[in-house]
Amino acid sequence: MKPKLRCCTIVLLCFLGLSAKSQEITESTFGNGLINVVAKDSSYSLKFATRFQTLFSSRWTFTEDDTSTSGETNMLIRRARLKFEGFAYSPKLEYKIELGLSNRDISGGNEFTGNAPRYILDAVLKWNFYKNFVLWAGQTKLPGNRERVISSGDLQLVDRSLLNSRYNIDRDIGVQLHHSHQLGENILIKKAISFSQGEGRNIISGNLGGFQYTGRLELFPFGNFNAYEQADLDRYKSPKLAVGFTFDHNNNAVRNRSNMGNYMRTDYGFHETDINTYFIDAMFKYRGLSIMGEYAKRNAESPIALNSNGTPTGDKVNEGTGINFQIGYLLDNNYELVGRVTHIDRKFQLPNNIENQYTIGLSKYIINHKLKIQTDISLNDMDHSITNRTLYRLQIDFHF
Repeated sequence: MKPKLRCCTIVLLCFLGLSAKSQEITESTFGNGLINVVAKDSSYSLKFATRFQTLFSSRWTFTEDDTSTSGETNMLIRRARLKFEGFAYSPKLEYKIELGLSNRDISGGNEFTGNAPRYILDAVLKWNFYKNFVLWAGQTKLPGNRERVISSGDLQLVDRSLLNSRYNIDRDIGVQLHHSHQLGENILIKKAISFSQGEGRNIISGNLGGFQYTGRLELFPFGNFNAYEQADLDRYKSPKLAVGFTFDHNNNAVRNRSNMGNYMRTDYGFHETDINTYFIDAMFKYRGLSIMGEYAKRNAESPIALNSNGTPTGDKVNEGTGINFQIGYLLDNNYELVGRVTHIDRKFQLPNNIENQYTIGLSKYIINHKLKIQTDISLNDMDHSITNRTLYRLQIDFHF
């Protein structure tokens, strides 16, 4: 063996030996975070986790008379996240930081975000200051529709429904007050109110319109359970039900989807209007069966943006209603069959204001939601349209 090659081999072997000795055996298990520590003096804790979703999708658009068909195929990292959470100073003061790394996570930057990528998803403190009262401060999801509040990593289909994409109120920066109390042995009531900026996440310039006010009331008539995770992975032996009601008011909003979407610009500045969004939702679980239903409605005081001379700018508030119904059944081998029907009626999308989507899916939970493979196929049926669309998706979800 040549001297240089011998030297390189010795160095490589030494490095591998040192690396092997530096490895430590941990008691942590997959799905509970890469790092999960508590300070010796109990002054803080840290749980660090990462996750990503690898998505394959194929879309076809075809005419009703089958005279024309077109399609496209795409592969991407749909989501890639870093999550930090724990407590600081006291277990009553919790924190959560979640960062997005994929292009879809960080897109949407503009002059109001400093023309910078939107890396921060959540940065919030949660202070349990008195009994069952918890004060949240920072940027996080508003207490909106159930499907939106459920993590994208805890879904039983590849992604959320059209109802969510059309009408959800997503994340904002502000304060929230959460409270829960028990009525009798089983009935649990949860309440949340929120005061936020009304512009969405990662905005660094001033508040262009007014503020956003959100309230949510939720009833658990058969006791508490995991109502913010789809699929009955717990296989509850008694029926579990949660029913929620949300009202959101965005005062003088300047974006066409409340705190999301396009800015409604005019020749004199921004079009401002009050936007109200209503949600009613429910989650039921029992012995592997899970059923979720949602209703959404959005309206605005002045939905059409006008220039100073009264001519429409082309921007309109995304008014309308939506209904979503989803049912799944978990088999003994942790395969789940899922079906979903979504109906959307958008006021200003004429002549194609009605959109129906029908989805069937199959999921394999290898380690619950932490490691799973999901596939689904959807048909989008557009009213008064000569074309329909079919979407096939296959996704791997990996979550430390």
